[in-house]
Amino acid sequence: MALDRMRDAILEGRIAPGERLVERTLTERLGVSRSVIREVIRNLESEGLVEGTPSGPRLASLSVGQAEQIYEIRVQLESSAVAACARVATATTIQDLHAALQDIAQAHKDRNPTGALRATTRFYEIIFTTGGHDIAWEIVQRLNSRISQLRAMTLSVVGRQAAGLSRLTRIVSLIEAHEPDAAAAACREHVQEAATIACDRLRQG
Repeated sequence: MALDRMRDAILEGRIAPGERLVERTLTERLGVSRSVIREVIRNLESEGLVEGTPSGPRLASLSVGQAEQIYEIRVQLESSAVAACARVATATTIQDLHAALQDIAQAHKDRNPTGALRATTRFYEIIFTTGGHDIAWEIVQRLNSRISQLRAMTLSVVGRQAAGLSRLTRIVSLIEAHEPDAAAAACREHVQEAATIACDRLRQG
């Protein structure tokens, strides 16, 4: 629970990149012991969200180069998974994907960024597992905290929530039509657009 609350605070921007993580402050904020906080910080370090410094752990800052690498990985893995999903998708798959889209839309309406990120993760999990890309999903999960960090950054841009949801809806339509090549192309466009937004924001600081 403490780990989830810390992740939410990071993704919602309540802890700023470069901010020092002070054990005493975190124990008061989360209402847990210092030993729990140390374990939480170790987990966040393994996810790449926290970095150790001589003055103590700090929230890691993503560089433009790191973001570009993450998006390159996403383009390759997600477009391949979307194509595989389009080849084998059933009516149940489409129903599950539409349910995830509705959850994303509702979270945006409720101004619940964490809920939107979780629903988006579920959306992609359905695609990867349906297409049989289980190993690729394991790789994505290892990067998921940083992917969500970048996703939160892009969703804060005016108009991106609606545009992103529209692109995901088109991907689902192409999966439902069993058009793997077109679905993969739509996925690449979606991720590349997000990459441009995120990297521009990182360059601006």
